[in-house]
Amino acid sequence: MTDATDLPEGYEFSADPDRVDVDRVHHWLSTDTYWATGRPREKHDRAAASSLNFGVYETASGEQVAYARVVTDRALFAWLADVYVDPAVRGKGVGTAMVRAVIEHLRPYGLTRVLLATDDAHGVYEKLGFGPLDRPEEWMVHLYR
Repeated sequence: MTDATDLPEGYEFSADPDRVDVDRVHHWLSTDTYWATGRPREKHDRAAASSLNFGVYETASGEQVAYARVVTDRALFAWLADVYVDPAVRGKGVGTAMVRAVIEHLRPYGLTRVLLATDDAHGVYEKLGFGPLDRPEEWMVHLYR
């Protein structure tokens, strides 16, 4: 387990994929996010199976309260995705602490960069060292429509 000492008391971070409550996470993402609304369960399961999965859990009950996944080659690059915090615990620092723990979990890989995309949480990620692309004109995307 990665050290996440800045989590609020009563919560613990885990990188153990077997602890992830897959039903809860799929429900969260497919019903309460702007980026994954309507995501089919089968597609979510494939994405999770090809990713590193992280969670924050209430220590007493073991109930999952936050989730994030990372797509990575474990050498050069990672993409932080599907960061979600249960509305009941938002504002307590759980999400920020979880992302910090994820970044620390990835540190031993010696990655060159960790990317993410967000419409509404720039300030949260800036506190953790994320910033805009240095040269966005070099980046391109291929979208399937």
